[in-house]
Amino acid sequence: MKTSLMDKEEVKRRHYLVDAEGNVLGRLACKVALILSGKRKRDYIPYLDNGDFVIVVNASRIVVTGDKLQQKLYTHFSGYPSGLKIKNLETLLRLRPSEVIRHAVKGMLPKNKLGSRMITRLKIYAGSEHPHKAQNPERVDIKG
Repeated sequence: MKTSLMDKEEVKRRHYLVDAEGNVLGRLACKVALILSGKRKRDYIPYLDNGDFVIVVNASRIVVTGDKLQQKLYTHFSGYPSGLKIKNLETLLRLRPSEVIRHAVKGMLPKNKLGSRMITRLKIYAGSEHPHKAQNPERVDIKG
């Protein structure tokens, strides 16, 4: 029996809609990373980018456990003297809630060109509206 492998031209991508309201940040990021990488598919191949598109809405309404709102820190260094910027999770959720989820999901993807291509298929919106209604996204329940 011959094993058949997919080519990148044969990949069929679907769109999934995830509602982040009331979901824990890490668990949400884990499920989204699985969809982006294609590991939920039957024909998963590790070296092939066959993941799907993910649309996350209500990013500003995620939940974190413990004291992470004050204790979790996000750092950015520009490379210049005194160019270190430090923000906690509470401040970043208020200013740019989409970056919190993007940072968590990116940490769960491969650290190579494949992971860079996967993160481009992640669309995050702070509110409940999104411009991807024409793609007919399939709703995914993260809690269940």
